[in-house]
Amino acid sequence: MKKSHRFWVMVVVLICVVIYASFVTRHHLEPPPPPRDKAVILNNGSTTIRLDGSVYEDFFPQLQRYQCHELVSQEDLCQKDLSPKGPPLLLLAIKSHPFSHHRRSVLRRTWAQPRETGGFQLRHVFLMAMDPHSKHSNLAWEESKGIGDILMWDFEESHHNLALKERCFLQWAQRHCQQAAFVFKGDDDLFVNIDALTDYLHRTPNVSEFIHGNIQYRSAVVRKGKYAVSTAFYPLNVYPNFASGGGFIMPQPAIPELYSASLRLPVFPLDDVYLGFLALAAGIQYHHDRHFRVWGPPKDELEVYRDSVVVHGISMERIEQVWKEIQKPIQKGTPGH
Repeated sequence: MKKSHRFWVMVVVLICVVIYASFVTRHHLEPPPPPRDKAVILNNGSTTIRLDGSVYEDFFPQLQRYQCHELVSQEDLCQKDLSPKGPPLLLLAIKSHPFSHHRRSVLRRTWAQPRETGGFQLRHVFLMAMDPHSKHSNLAWEESKGIGDILMWDFEESHHNLALKERCFLQWAQRHCQQAAFVFKGDDDLFVNIDALTDYLHRTPNVSEFIHGNIQYRSAVVRKGKYAVSTAFYPLNVYPNFASGGGFIMPQPAIPELYSASLRLPVFPLDDVYLGFLALAAGIQYHHDRHFRVWGPPKDELEVYRDSVVVHGISMERIEQVWKEIQKPIQKGTPGH
């Protein structure tokens, strides 16, 4: 009986080992990240900001507890088919949603195309999470297998969870894309003028020392509506400076600093404000430029798009029209030239 008992104990132990090994392989388990600081004190020169981890845990526990896990990864995206002796890499990281297949198709036909242009090697990746309706997530999964430009995590798409995309992208970029000289982050309903973007990177002094975009300085805290936060959660009336999330540029030296800050700070439920806290903690400065037109074009004319780095607030059909038009050479005698 004793031998039989020991035999079955060993069988159970071996089964547990096999199950655990399978689980580790399937989920790529890693040691948990270090615990975030219980409270972080930041100072932007005029205001002292206290980020209390226990308050964040009470109001948004899912944002604080989530550990980034990729369902669809692109670990070799920043190495594959790139010339090591070629121009520097400019990565276009585009926030998308599983059901936004049409938007992604338009961008792949226009400004999100892997190529060499303007003194850079361009690559793009679409950032997304799970759709509550599995049909959309499954279609995005199949889309990724066919094209290979989707990075997907296993949390659910929601407005507040956009901050998780910010945090998890920083982790991915730190681990898998240190080759990128610059990262452009934007939404999937943007028009991006790649020629203007690369020109901006070449002509801006000390370009690698700043986060670039349409910078919001001392933006007022909203207490009602989609972007509302309560006074109990965030009692101050203004936010630290931040780049509007519609479209901005991060230089490579900023990525490890922002990622390091993300390991210490609690996750704020608004993605662009969250990055503002990370930048403040990391001591990274901003460069504002009016050519990041994240609030829409002043007028719907071709010259506005030629003059812009990004334009938000136009239809996908218009994005495709404008892209085709600005690819044409400018004729002498064209108004404005």
